[in-house]
This record gives sequence, C-alpha cells and structure tokens, in this order.
Amino acid sequence: MIAAASDAFWNGGAACGKFYTVRCTGDHNGVPHPCTGASVTVKIVDHCPGCSSQLDLSREAFAKIANPVAGIIDIEYNQV
Repeated sequence: MIAAASDAFWNGGAACGKFYTVRCTGDHNGVPHPCTGASVTVKIVDHCPGCSSQLDLSREAFAKIANPVAGIIDIEYNQV
C-alpha cells in the first residue's frame, strides 16, 4: 500500500521509497471511534506539499486502519 508525504515529512525527498507502519490513534474530525485497531505498512511514493498532515494514505490503506468517513485521523507511525 502507498502514501504521500507532506513537506515536513518529505525531508527533501529522503522519505521517498521508505516503508512505515501506520496505526490510527483517534479521531480528528469528531467521528466517533474511527479506528479499526489494525495497522498497515505503506511505502512513501509521492510528495504532497498541500497536505497539512504528515501522511496522506491511499484509500485502501486508510480503510484498513479507519472508517473512511472520518477523512482525517490521528496516527502513530514507525519506519520499518
């Protein structure tokens, strides 16, 4: 699965090609209980300069860890 990185995370392209395990930790938009409890491993494949969050997950990756209706969630992540 894939993701794009914001400016802060992109680090001049250093994040491209790296893998991260991502887990939902809570809601950000008031959607109650958005997290599925699962985690997902994503590969950073793109830069998302307009993203205010650190990672923009693909729809497939997002749906694995959270209810897609939530749109924006709080996450924790670790490089693998």
